[in-house]
Amino acid sequence: MIADTFAGRVHMEWEAGERAAVTPLGQLPFFIEYLKQGGLFDGWVAGCPLSLTSPNAPSKRDILGTVMLSVLAGHRRYAHITTLRCDPVNPPLLGMKKVVSEDAVRRALSKIEAEAGRAWLQEQLDYCTRPLLRARGAPGSLGICCSGDLAGGRGCDHWAALPGPGRL
Repeated sequence: MIADTFAGRVHMEWEAGERAAVTPLGQLPFFIEYLKQGGLFDGWVAGCPLSLTSPNAPSKRDILGTVMLSVLAGHRRYAHITTLRCDPVNPPLLGMKKVVSEDAVRRALSKIEAEAGRAWLQEQLDYCTRPLLRARGAPGSLGICCSGDLAGGRGCDHWAALPGPGRL
Protein backbone atom coordinates (compact mmCIF):
# COMPACT_ATOMS: atom_id res chain seq x y z
CA MET A 1 0.00 0.00 0.00
CA ILE A 2 1.12 3.56 -0.66
CA ALA A 3 0.50 6.75 1.33
CA ASP A 4 1.44 10.22 0.06
CA THR A 5 2.97 12.06 3.04
CA PHE A 6 5.00 15.24 3.56
CA ALA A 7 8.12 13.06 3.25
CA GLY A 8 6.97 11.76 -0.13
CA ARG A 9 5.33 8.47 -1.03
CA VAL A 10 5.66 5.78 1.59
CA HIS A 11 5.28 2.11 0.68
CA MET A 12 3.88 -0.11 3.43
CA GLU A 13 3.55 -3.86 3.73
CA TRP A 14 1.49 -5.83 6.23
CA GLU A 15 2.93 -8.81 8.02
CA ALA A 16 0.56 -11.64 8.74
CA GLY A 17 0.76 -14.07 11.61
CA GLU A 18 0.99 -13.96 15.34
CA ARG A 19 4.62 -12.77 15.33
CA ALA A 20 3.78 -9.56 13.45
CA ALA A 21 4.60 -6.43 15.41
CA VAL A 22 1.66 -4.29 16.46
CA THR A 23 1.86 -0.55 17.00
CA PRO A 24 -0.84 1.98 17.87
CA LEU A 25 0.59 4.31 15.24
CA GLY A 26 0.66 1.77 12.40
CA GLN A 27 -2.15 3.55 10.53
CA LEU A 28 -0.55 6.99 10.97
CA PRO A 29 0.79 7.30 7.40
CA PHE A 30 -2.77 7.08 6.08
CA PHE A 31 -3.98 9.76 8.52
CA ILE A 32 -1.03 11.96 7.56
CA GLU A 33 -1.97 11.51 3.91
CA TYR A 34 -5.49 12.71 4.78
CA LEU A 35 -4.05 15.74 6.61
CA LYS A 36 -1.80 16.53 3.66
CA GLN A 37 -4.39 16.10 0.92
CA GLY A 38 -6.92 18.22 2.82
CA GLY A 39 -4.37 20.90 3.72
CA LEU A 40 -5.43 20.48 7.35
CA PHE A 41 -2.00 20.15 8.96
CA ASP A 42 -0.44 22.94 6.89
CA GLY A 43 -3.40 25.20 7.65
CA TRP A 44 -3.23 24.38 11.36
CA VAL A 45 0.47 25.24 11.48
CA ALA A 46 0.18 28.37 9.31
CA GLY A 47 -2.70 29.74 11.36
CA CYS A 48 -1.01 29.23 14.73
CA PRO A 49 -0.32 32.58 16.42
CA LEU A 50 3.05 31.36 17.73
CA SER A 51 6.05 33.47 16.79
CA LEU A 52 9.52 32.49 17.96
CA THR A 53 12.38 34.76 16.92
CA SER A 54 15.44 33.03 18.35
CA PRO A 55 17.65 31.38 15.72
CA ASN A 56 17.86 28.39 18.08
CA ALA A 57 14.09 28.06 18.48
CA PRO A 58 12.40 25.01 16.98
CA SER A 59 10.03 25.55 14.07
CA LYS A 60 6.29 25.90 14.56
CA ARG A 61 5.87 22.72 12.51
CA ASP A 62 8.17 20.76 14.84
CA ILE A 63 6.38 22.06 17.94
CA LEU A 64 2.85 21.48 16.67
CA GLY A 65 3.83 18.20 15.02
CA THR A 66 5.20 16.98 18.34
CA VAL A 67 1.93 17.93 20.03
CA MET A 68 -0.10 16.16 17.34
CA LEU A 69 1.98 12.98 17.48
CA SER A 70 1.72 12.99 21.25
CA VAL A 71 -2.07 13.35 21.18
CA LEU A 72 -2.42 10.65 18.51
CA ALA A 73 -0.27 8.34 20.65
CA GLY A 74 -2.75 8.81 23.50
CA HIS A 75 -0.48 10.87 25.73
CA ARG A 76 -2.11 12.93 28.45
CA ARG A 77 0.94 14.57 30.00
CA TYR A 78 3.81 16.64 28.67
CA ALA A 79 6.25 14.13 30.16
CA HIS A 80 5.01 11.45 27.78
CA ILE A 81 6.36 13.42 24.80
CA THR A 82 9.77 11.99 25.65
CA THR A 83 8.65 8.60 24.31
CA LEU A 84 8.32 10.10 20.83
CA ARG A 85 11.95 11.23 20.71
CA CYS A 86 13.10 7.76 19.61
CA ASP A 87 10.69 7.55 16.66
CA PRO A 88 12.67 8.01 13.43
CA VAL A 89 9.72 7.18 11.14
CA ASN A 90 6.63 9.28 11.89
CA PRO A 91 8.01 12.83 12.41
CA PRO A 92 9.38 13.10 8.84
CA LEU A 93 6.01 11.95 7.49
CA LEU A 94 4.56 15.19 8.93
CA GLY A 95 7.40 17.21 7.41
CA MET A 96 9.10 17.66 10.78
CA LYS A 97 12.84 17.93 11.21
CA LYS A 98 12.73 16.64 14.80
CA VAL A 99 10.56 15.85 17.79
CA VAL A 100 11.07 18.63 20.32
CA SER A 101 11.34 18.14 24.07
CA GLU A 102 8.44 18.46 26.47
CA ASP A 103 10.03 21.63 27.85
CA ALA A 104 10.24 23.20 24.37
CA VAL A 105 6.56 22.40 23.77
CA ARG A 106 5.56 23.80 27.15
CA ARG A 107 7.57 27.01 26.65
CA ALA A 108 6.28 27.52 23.11
CA LEU A 109 2.62 27.00 23.98
CA SER A 110 2.94 29.40 26.93
CA LYS A 111 4.01 32.14 24.47
CA ILE A 112 0.68 31.98 22.61
CA GLU A 113 -1.55 34.79 23.86
CA ALA A 114 -4.75 33.27 25.29
CA GLU A 115 -7.29 35.08 23.11
CA ALA A 116 -5.28 34.57 19.92
CA GLY A 117 -4.87 30.88 20.75
CA ARG A 118 -8.58 30.48 21.42
CA ALA A 119 -9.45 32.20 18.13
CA TRP A 120 -6.96 30.02 16.22
CA LEU A 121 -8.33 26.78 17.65
CA GLN A 122 -11.95 27.91 17.21
CA GLU A 123 -11.26 28.68 13.55
CA GLN A 124 -9.79 25.21 13.06
CA LEU A 125 -12.69 23.55 14.86
CA ASP A 126 -15.23 25.51 12.83
CA TYR A 127 -13.50 24.59 9.57
CA CYS A 128 -13.74 20.90 10.43
CA THR A 129 -17.26 20.89 11.89
CA ARG A 130 -19.13 23.51 9.85
CA PRO A 131 -20.09 21.05 7.07
CA LEU A 132 -21.76 18.85 9.70
CA LEU A 133 -23.74 21.71 11.18
CA ARG A 134 -25.90 22.65 8.23
CA ALA A 135 -29.47 23.88 8.59
CA ARG A 136 -31.95 21.52 10.30
CA GLY A 137 -33.28 18.77 8.10
CA ALA A 138 -30.53 18.87 5.52
CA PRO A 139 -28.99 15.46 4.89
CA GLY A 140 -26.03 15.03 7.20
CA SER A 141 -27.00 17.92 9.47
CA LEU A 142 -26.51 17.74 13.20
CA GLY A 143 -28.24 19.47 16.06
CA ILE A 144 -28.68 19.05 19.78
CA CYS A 145 -31.65 17.28 21.33
CA CYS A 146 -33.08 18.39 24.70
CA SER A 147 -31.09 15.59 26.36
CA GLY A 148 -27.87 17.21 25.12
CA ASP A 149 -27.24 14.37 22.67
CA LEU A 150 -26.35 15.11 19.09
CA ALA A 151 -29.35 14.41 16.90
CA GLY A 152 -29.76 14.10 13.18
CA GLY A 153 -32.87 16.26 13.10
CA ARG A 154 -35.34 13.43 13.69
CA GLY A 155 -36.92 11.73 16.66
CA CYS A 156 -36.84 14.55 19.20
CA ASP A 157 -39.56 17.18 19.42
CA HIS A 158 -37.20 19.54 21.23
CA TRP A 159 -34.45 19.40 18.65
CA ALA A 160 -32.46 22.63 18.52
CA ALA A 161 -30.63 23.37 15.32
CA LEU A 162 -27.10 24.49 15.81
CA PRO A 163 -26.26 27.82 14.14
CA GLY A 164 -26.63 27.68 10.40
CA PRO A 165 -24.19 28.74 7.69
CA GLY A 166 -22.68 32.14 8.28
CA ARG A 167 -23.76 32.22 11.93
CA LEU A 168 -21.04 30.15 13.58
